[in-house]
Amino acid sequence: MNKGKVWKYGDDVNTDVIFPGKYTYQPMEPAEMAEHAMEDLDPDFAKNVKEGDIIVAGKNFGCGSSREQAATCLKAAGVAAIIAPSFSRIYFRNAINNGLPVIELAEGTDAMQAGDEVGVDFSAGVVEHNGKTYSFPPLPPEVLAILEDGGLIPHVKKVLNT
Repeated sequence: MNKGKVWKYGDDVNTDVIFPGKYTYQPMEPAEMAEHAMEDLDPDFAKNVKEGDIIVAGKNFGCGSSREQAATCLKAAGVAAIIAPSFSRIYFRNAINNGLPVIELAEGTDAMQAGDEVGVDFSAGVVEHNGKTYSFPPLPPEVLAILEDGGLIPHVKKVLNT
């Protein structure tokens, strides 16, 4: 079970506030991208997020443009997972491709508040918060393998080298 501190956000958090558009065409390494994560929504996020922290948000997380940096910056900042009732389809796939777990959880996110601790078991499909357990469809073994390998590119390289 992965446990982490909650960073809480609302509905329709778009890619332009996850990774500000003004940086989109500036070449940056992931660590530098992490310094700008969420800066237009939460200026304290990048300075205070810790390895293993978990973002809990409202519906439609990652809407907006398809910029891959919006997943890359959160992964590089140490975010262990994002939990929300729904995600933009392209953001969902970009997150998996970058090795960032995203969990669609229909109930329980309203009760989770900033600073709370939540636990996530990706293979069992369970989120624990304040003594309550919430279920989500367990991630398929193929997706777990991509996440465990750090993203799609490292996973493909690993598969091709075996």
